[in-house]
Amino acid sequence: MWAASCLASCCAACACDACRTAVSGISRRSARIAYCGLFALSLVVSWILREVAAPLMEKLPWINHFHKTPDREWFETDAVLRVSLGNFLFFTILSVSMVGVKNQRDPRDAVHHGGWMMKIICWFILVILMFFVPNEIISFYESASKFGAGLFLLVQVVLLLDFVHGWNDKWVGYDEQFWYVALLVVSLVCYLATFGFSGLLFHWFTPSGQDCGLNTFFIVMTLTLVLLFAIVALHPAVGGSILPASVISLYCMYLCYSGLASEPRDYECNGLHKHSKAISTGTLTLGLLTTVLSVVYSAVRAGSSTTLLSPPSSPRADEHEEKEKNKPVSYSYAFFHIIFSLASMYSAMLLTGWSTSVGERGKLVDVGWPSVWVRIITGWATAGLYIWSLVAPILFPEREF
Repeated sequence: MWAASCLASCCAACACDACRTAVSGISRRSARIAYCGLFALSLVVSWILREVAAPLMEKLPWINHFHKTPDREWFETDAVLRVSLGNFLFFTILSVSMVGVKNQRDPRDAVHHGGWMMKIICWFILVILMFFVPNEIISFYESASKFGAGLFLLVQVVLLLDFVHGWNDKWVGYDEQFWYVALLVVSLVCYLATFGFSGLLFHWFTPSGQDCGLNTFFIVMTLTLVLLFAIVALHPAVGGSILPASVISLYCMYLCYSGLASEPRDYECNGLHKHSKAISTGTLTLGLLTTVLSVVYSAVRAGSSTTLLSPPSSPRADEHEEKEKNKPVSYSYAFFHIIFSLASMYSAMLLTGWSTSVGERGKLVDVGWPSVWVRIITGWATAGLYIWSLVAPILFPEREF
């Protein structure tokens, strides 16, 4: 017993030392990646507590104060929402505190980039405190998260548009035949994948003998938008490129699939009901992956054009430290943290099936009509924003887009 206690103490001491070493190694330029790591940690904690926290939460009187104890799935949803609320508050507090930071001499600049041990401690405290707040607050946060998650999906769309336009401009900027051929090949692959995917959607979600007019409308509408993208992008007045159009087409078709796959498993037009658990897990994993990628991309894109990971400190770097402090900040710290706040809401909705169908057998997630319409409307919003990015410079030539 004494040996086990000593071993546990040694392991704890080593873990603390490792944590301090890792935290002390976070530099100014790598701070953005550290925020992404903290967000990823919140996803892991949420997923773990969704699986294991229910028995403990059933015994907490300020949570389980019902005359009849709810199903286990209710406590799983509640655990995810409480972790998400703590994460949301952490990044929202940082966002509010960073409003108005203009240059690196502002003391809040040091807060944004440093103090990581204290930040991690505060994050853990906030998450733990959320398990002591009344259920009414969690219920309100659940409702608010639906709107916040929708805003994050729009942020994802804007980031995707920024990415594909930047990708296209970079390859075209090389002005070499190889890159033009590469651009054409990638575009053709995206279009082949898009139309092949649409064929699978007709096969899976419009079974013969069933009245699946809604599903047919969703798929045909998406194909119509795909055709419209190409027409607008290649119009002589627009002078666009086929690469962004093809990538956005594939993304819209994916959103259509994601929406259709989220239909209730007892819906006769959902041809994937026999593989519901595997599809649900796959949709969740892909959704969380795109969330993390969006957050990481926003962290990288929001920063300056310099590299993210700074080299070890040197005398030359110390000489320029004072000059660096007078430089304006290269991105909005407040907006940067708001993205993480919205992502916290969106990840909570993913893990709880938009808080509507987490109780279905097999622990299905991201299932139900709210999730369907969120995905479909996001696809339409993506189409609208992409077309606007093409025609806006023509409609308003005096403005810079």
